[in-house]
Amino acid sequence: MSKICGIDEAGRGALAGCLAVAACVLNKKIPGLNDSKKLTAKKRKELFDKIFANSNFLIVYFSNQDIDEMGLSECLRRSLNLFKLHFKEYELVYDGNADYGTRVKTMIKADGKVAEVSAASILAKVSRDMLMDRWSEVYPNYGYATHKGYGTKAHLEAISRFGECELTRKSFKIKAFQPSLFD
Repeated sequence: MSKICGIDEAGRGALAGCLAVAACVLNKKIPGLNDSKKLTAKKRKELFDKIFANSNFLIVYFSNQDIDEMGLSECLRRSLNLFKLHFKEYELVYDGNADYGTRVKTMIKADGKVAEVSAASILAKVSRDMLMDRWSEVYPNYGYATHKGYGTKAHLEAISRFGECELTRKSFKIKAFQPSLFD
């Protein structure tokens, strides 16, 4: 059907957990696709199942240790280069404005404009959320099932109370924990 391979990621700004980067080629039109952030969790899961059954896709995960060692930009560059090889017969469209030196086509807000990018957005978000739900069972004090590792008040309070855990991105400096210039 499509000659476009959409690419998007989830977990970029999280304080804990992995970065998930997905690339997706749709085999048929799937009604209701949109930017994953604009959909309810229930709708995302419904669409995830349809995308899973009706597309060719690849999801790459970089652990918090990978992010700490290589940086987000290098993780994204590596995933885009991998997708270029895996989906070489397709035009790749990545949500955002930086191609990290890969020459992949970028488009701001593509996750709400291009069905394949919307599908990649949903694949990345739902798969990462499922991982964070599982991690919440291992680290129940941190509430990962609720905030998915992002810097919410509850997550910051958990870090303050229990300290960092295995999933915490050590290279991310949390503003709330940094000394003030005016103390």
